[in-house]
Amino acid sequence: MTFSKRLVSCLCVITAISLTSCTGGNKNSQSATESTNPASATQPAGTETGVEKVKPAPGTGNVQGKVFYNSKPVENIEVKLCEKFNRFLGGCDGKTYTARTDKDGEYVIANVEPKVYEGLLASVFDTDSYIFAASGIGGLSSTKYEITPDKTLFISPTNLFKGDLKILNPKAGAKVSAQNLELKWEAYPDAAYYKFSIYPEDSSVTSPYVNERLEGTSFGIDKPLDKGTYRWQVSAYNSADRKLSESSDDIKFTIN
Repeated sequence: MTFSKRLVSCLCVITAISLTSCTGGNKNSQSATESTNPASATQPAGTETGVEKVKPAPGTGNVQGKVFYNSKPVENIEVKLCEKFNRFLGGCDGKTYTARTDKDGEYVIANVEPKVYEGLLASVFDTDSYIFAASGIGGLSSTKYEITPDKTLFISPTNLFKGDLKILNPKAGAKVSAQNLELKWEAYPDAAYYKFSIYPEDSSVTSPYVNERLEGTSFGIDKPLDKGTYRWQVSAYNSADRKLSESSDDIKFTIN
């Protein structure tokens, strides 16, 4: 959606919009490439339609959208439109416009100078994390937004997710046996199901577990894991397939 200013990307699809969450100076990013993530069914910037809440001042443009969490509108979320944006170096830069969502989760960034902007960020509640739309293979590029005079650009709804899902076993730095290894994590409020992935540090090794879905909060490893170091992550989803939270993306353990 690790709240020290990192960037996160969701729904990373080739040439389509994806959502990413960032934190900590907006220098470090992780991608959550789930088709059911906050921005599922998003469309390229500028293809949404809606009813203008306010007309832009002559010669300027507006940006209008909605923010949700757990399928409900969220009030008082900061949204920033950035002239320049780099998810890896510096985050938002250049001319920046901000707005906050109302009780219906709606925001209007008003009277924007017409030009192409490189990022649109929504804060994850009162943390230093932000959600932004990304595009390209793996969501490596941020979505660009072209503001035209005297028009409102309607943005696809942004669905926030948090980064506070707690891992119980194996914890970061643990050295474990592959035999009888059981993954465990804390139950997350309103979660209908979870997805977990295990990624070998050795890129030549194929993981037998990627986006494995289950309803419980534990899983006994039933496929062989070779000796080596692995990174694993868990995400929680509600019954509407909206991501609620994810664990840290840097939890690594070693198979002895």
